Amino acid sequence: MARIRYVSPGVAAAIAVVAIGAGVTTGKVAFGGEDAGPGSGTSAVAGTKIDVITKATDSEFWQSMLAGAKKAGQDHGIRLGLFGPTSETDIDGQVKLVENSISRGADAIVLASNSSTALNGVVERARKQGIKVITVDNAITAANDGFIGTDNIKAGQQAGERMCELIKQKGAPDGKIVHESSVSGQQVLVDRFTGFKEGLAKDCPKAEVVQTLVNDNDLNKAVGQVGNVLTSRPDVVGVFADNNTSGTGAARAIKEKNAAGRVVSVAFDSDPAEVDGVRAGTLSAIVVQNPFFFGYQGVVEAGMAVRGSTPPVNLDPGAVLIDKSMVDKPEFAQLLNPPKAKGDGQ
Repeated sequence: MARIRYVSPGVAAAIAVVAIGAGVTTGKVAFGGEDAGPGSGTSAVAGTKIDVITKATDSEFWQSMLAGAKKAGQDHGIRLGLFGPTSETDIDGQVKLVENSISRGADAIVLASNSSTALNGVVERARKQGIKVITVDNAITAANDGFIGTDNIKAGQQAGERMCELIKQKGAPDGKIVHESSVSGQQVLVDRFTGFKEGLAKDCPKAEVVQTLVNDNDLNKAVGQVGNVLTSRPDVVGVFADNNTSGTGAARAIKEKNAAGRVVSVAFDSDPAEVDGVRAGTLSAIVVQNPFFFGYQGVVEAGMAVRGSTPPVNLDPGAVLIDKSMVDKPEFAQLLNPPKAKGDGQ
């Protein structure tokens, strides 16, 4: 089988959407052999011990990733551990979880790291002990065995281009925009904001991001921050929210301030409250990723690595921008409402 070094966003996104409905049969092909039934144990990686560590277990986004991982484990007879800290700000807790995986003798780890650098040391220790490490969502600077994640600069550009369209429709191509962010310094979010500014400047060069607010993934804090801006800055015409907490917070604040007619908003992710916000008009559009695919493909690639195959170095499933005209279309239903699973012990 030819080694895949990179998959384009368009192709991979299409595969990912189909994968949820079709049971991701491509994952079985990656291991060779016939398409065995769930848990049949005939896969070449049956019995492999793989731990999946998300950024947090309190988020439906990461619960969708766990569901994808769980499905892959069932399909291939993998002994799976599903873990994560309770919050994306708990970097020390995530380091401890990787240390626990090393102590348990995991064959591989699928890691959605809360930091691009803070987990480098523990990842290096794991790999020195022969444990394969597949990273998802947020790339780390330490060596690893493969990465699965959205090209967040490109996805951010999509968000910025849509923001430009929206403020033009309001007759404010030079309008003021607020950036609501969940965490400072996380590379995923840095890339989204970089892309957003590039996409915005393409056709709205005079539009200006006047403030970045950081909510520490605290929903109530996000609601308060956006609400305060809407009250104190009548010149603000747009809100860019860079994750699910920020998007949900923006939607609630815009609803509370009855500001949907004055302010447009573009957010990342697709928690139920965000999807409802699109329907209600408190969010103008959301950039939707595929966490179920992250989890399923992460386990598939970890199994490949343990078996001795070389997973793709960089697999980008892409992102889809969803607005009110699209939110209830059947073809997006599984993407917007994927299965969820809890971590072990929850």
